[in-house]
Amino acid sequence: MEFAASFDGQLSTLAPFIFYLVAAGIVFIETGLLFGFFLPGDSILFSAGLVAASQDNVNILILVTVIFIAAFFGDQVGFVLGRVIGRPYLDKRESPRIKRMIASAENFYEHTGWWAVVAARFFPWIRTFVPPIAGAAKMNYYKFLSANVLGALLWGVGITLAGFYAATLPWVKSSSYAIATFFIVASIISGLINYRRRTR
Repeated sequence: MEFAASFDGQLSTLAPFIFYLVAAGIVFIETGLLFGFFLPGDSILFSAGLVAASQDNVNILILVTVIFIAAFFGDQVGFVLGRVIGRPYLDKRESPRIKRMIASAENFYEHTGWWAVVAARFFPWIRTFVPPIAGAAKMNYYKFLSANVLGALLWGVGITLAGFYAATLPWVKSSSYAIATFFIVASIISGLINYRRRTR
């Protein structure tokens, strides 16, 4: 997160309403639309928190609320696009290799998909592509929904608050890494457990 504050200078010049709109818009595009994979979501979130801490006219509660909504609906849109557009396209392919890939993806998202959706939030690029792949793999909608809510909360709200409190508590800067590490490890453990169950 050392470079995260690089955007706070640009963001701090915006009027509050525009500031909320820009932060939420970047988060939504990065998580919901495939062409937004290059956007620096982590840096924007952390910088937005820094700005909220330094400016009295920016309300941190409004900020984390709009960011949570943007992060949540971004993944929802990605999931729907994968289910409605991606899966019919793949089903038309007759290649045995494509069929094997679909079966493998379905198996993965059935057993480990919940953790994958949550953990993917903390990886640039990956967080853009996991929701549509989950949709195309026909992951259970309610499992995806719950993972999406938790991921949006931990990533969107968590990193924004990390930036907010880092303005006065520098040691908080490492908290987002701790959260990410926890879910990465949990995802690996969950995958190993499910793999052992399947082999049995």
